[in-house]
Amino acid sequence: MDFPIFHLDFLGNRALIAIIAVIHAIINHALAVGLMPVVAMLEIKGFRLMQTNPELAEKWDSLAYRILFVAFLITTTIGAMTGVGIWFSASLVNPASIASLIRVFFGAWFVEWMVFVTEVVLILLYFLTWKKLKANMVKKFKHVKYGLFLCFFSWITMAIIVSILAFMMDTGNWNNDRTFIYGFVNPLYLPQLLFRTPLAMTMGGMIALFLTLIYTRKDPDFRKSALRSISKWVLVWGPLAAAGAMLYYYVIPTNLVGNLPVAMGTIEFQSWYSQIIVIVIVAIGLVIGMANWAYFRPNTAPAWLAAVSILLIAGLMGHFERLREFIRKPYVIGEYMYSNGLRVEDYPLLKRDGILKHANFVATKEVTDDNMIEAGRDVFILTCSRCHTANGAVNPIVGKFTVMFGKEPWQTPQLKGYIKNMHSARYFMPPFPGNDRELDALCAFIKELQTNPQPVTGAQDGLGFNKPKPAQSVAAC
Repeated sequence: MDFPIFHLDFLGNRALIAIIAVIHAIINHALAVGLMPVVAMLEIKGFRLMQTNPELAEKWDSLAYRILFVAFLITTTIGAMTGVGIWFSASLVNPASIASLIRVFFGAWFVEWMVFVTEVVLILLYFLTWKKLKANMVKKFKHVKYGLFLCFFSWITMAIIVSILAFMMDTGNWNNDRTFIYGFVNPLYLPQLLFRTPLAMTMGGMIALFLTLIYTRKDPDFRKSALRSISKWVLVWGPLAAAGAMLYYYVIPTNLVGNLPVAMGTIEFQSWYSQIIVIVIVAIGLVIGMANWAYFRPNTAPAWLAAVSILLIAGLMGHFERLREFIRKPYVIGEYMYSNGLRVEDYPLLKRDGILKHANFVATKEVTDDNMIEAGRDVFILTCSRCHTANGAVNPIVGKFTVMFGKEPWQTPQLKGYIKNMHSARYFMPPFPGNDRELDALCAFIKELQTNPQPVTGAQDGLGFNKPKPAQSVAAC
């Protein structure tokens, strides 16, 4: 616990990361990984016709450039900002987990950084030199190579990151033999990669299909050829995305799913888990249906249906991201670190000494009768704030206890009894790591939140604690 903890009490820390990460993942998969190969394919079609049919070649080239412009604009603005935002928010909210991942995957991060810089240079070259390198076949061929290299490096970036995401779900044999190879080649790496790759290609194809429907409205003959080419792309990758989704679904280890006890939160999770089959069928089915429509009746294919298909396939990806985040709980790194940022191997020490003693950025190091509320607030920041807000809009701890215990004043024994046994009742909740005295302080703070609702701030305002105002009431433990 060598880091101060940032806490956003209104929205919640996990919601902050989720919003940024999902937006970035969709942009990365759909535009950087999936759409770039489609653009390269369209450019190559034009390149092959430069000598035999220059007019048609220009049409293919113009369509590819206009589609690339959309991808370039979004990836270099929203995509770039959310990419940095993931690092920034994750480092603030759960710095211990990021630090651990950097140590385990230092070599992979270094390679990924080099690949990413190359990818950025290539997309700048690809877009900014498009018009300059179309004067003749030699220059155009050089530009085509930029596009092909860009496609390759974009996929390599995703392939490295997927290993780290899969490792956070299932570390495999890494806990026994903590080497880079065991971490990188974890049990869920290939299934995730085999799902994400065709999904990205399908999303990219659908975006290209949608943009083509808009850009070729005044040229029905070329529209027909362009839509058929892109539809073939979707019809190849769409079924592979469905197969990859099912593979990923079925290889998730049973210990991550089957051992979850039946509880309120778990019932909700089982609902998410069972919805995947329906979402896969509906999303991929509509995408394939839209691609068939665009192939066989290109002049009647509606752009709005293509847009709906894109939203559904993005929703499929979002649902899998949601599953990935939940399935690994109570861990943020499987079997190694709990979602509160505390390592499993440190729990015996923390239960003996208490977490406050080993936390550098707290106001209190020991619980006394005079600092119960303040110490309880620090315990909340250290053990609960990664997932819970106090009275915020997302996952409020007061709301959770109100559902369980009602609106009458809560009693210390009921709070203490639940928190002590919450991991057994709800496996996705980490065990309470502190000692008995710190649990008393946490209960006192939770009771104070019930009678005196207040936002809980983190390191951005006073290192994670607010001193109670003189007029505030202090609930007795």
